[in-house]
Amino acid sequence: MEAAGYVSLFVSAFAAATILPLSSEAVLSALVASDGFDLSRMIAIASLGNTLGACVNWALGRYCLRWQEKRWFPISTAGLERGTKWFRRYGLFALLFSWVPIVGDPLTVVAGIFRVRFFWFLLLVAAGKTARYIVVAAIAEKAFA
Repeated sequence: MEAAGYVSLFVSAFAAATILPLSSEAVLSALVASDGFDLSRMIAIASLGNTLGACVNWALGRYCLRWQEKRWFPISTAGLERGTKWFRRYGLFALLFSWVPIVGDPLTVVAGIFRVRFFWFLLLVAAGKTARYIVVAAIAEKAFA
């Protein structure tokens, strides 16, 4: 049961950062409420899954933009425009906000389009997403204590 919880958290966090409108925060909160899971491990697993999902978006921007008009492409033209606007306004550090709903996923695709070096992309995205999961886990822990 414990392994399944961690796997479901990873899968939901990964998918939430890519093409599916999922709430990995809800999964994390449910696991926090269930009391059978290590908080640090949950934060690490959710952060890893969500960061790896963002890496898929970076690769889509870097290598697959020619398919942006396809139905399966995860980011709309409007989303790309929002991400581009944020990226131009805040620069590389906009990636710290890759966890923000609506603009976060487009930001990670735009980072690929703008050919942000993968090291910096990974560092900033992981920092932002990990900070978000720390806050969500702390709130959930207080709410269910």
